Amino acid sequence: MMKLRALLFNLAYIAWTTIMHVVCLPLLLGPRAWVLRAGRIWIKGNFWLLRVLVGLRYRVLGTEHYPAGPAIVAVKHQSAWETLYLSLALHHPAFILKRELTWIPVFGWYLRKVGMIAVDRSGKAAALKQMVRQARDAFAAGQSLVIFPEGTRVTPGQSKPYQPGIAALYTQLQVPVVPVALNSGLFWGRKAFLKRAGTITVEYLPAIPPGLDRKTFMRELESRIESATDRLVTSAN
Repeated sequence: MMKLRALLFNLAYIAWTTIMHVVCLPLLLGPRAWVLRAGRIWIKGNFWLLRVLVGLRYRVLGTEHYPAGPAIVAVKHQSAWETLYLSLALHHPAFILKRELTWIPVFGWYLRKVGMIAVDRSGKAAALKQMVRQARDAFAAGQSLVIFPEGTRVTPGQSKPYQPGIAALYTQLQVPVVPVALNSGLFWGRKAFLKRAGTITVEYLPAIPPGLDRKTFMRELESRIESATDRLVTSAN
């Protein structure tokens, strides 16, 4: 039954995504707000499909930790699911993402239109400077900023080295960093066909205030995210 439900969802997801991508193409000629509004419709449709066809829901903890002003949201990355959730919850923030995603036909056009921050991961210092500059512009435009510190999706129970991009943003922008833990990979794995029924948990953790030195910040960020994520993964099993 789980395989059948996953198959139905994947087929419906592909059909819904294709329809929205094609129907919304003319919106690329209009203001950014039009594309953002269409994106919310697409995401809500996907969550409806997940709930009805798969039986997958979610709950959110710790929203009181999100500051009122500008902040960097540093998120554990286990699944494509959290990119959908964060786009809705944070009202279409600017994601730090790899440049190659913007090269994808049609999908990449939408990413560029809504102001995502594409990073050349081979560019090193120059790429970091450009990322910080674009992040300042995103804040000025009223967007939140989302970054996945490990730079890629990671299987539950595993971790990868935290990349220097988050440290550059923290030290240069001087705003709080909100760590976010989750267990989405248990239900929608990396490149996984199966989508499992259950309840994904997302937890916002206490913000790390600006002003720490680089090493202390990185140690604190990784400790908070990894320990909370391990707890959410273990409690869901």
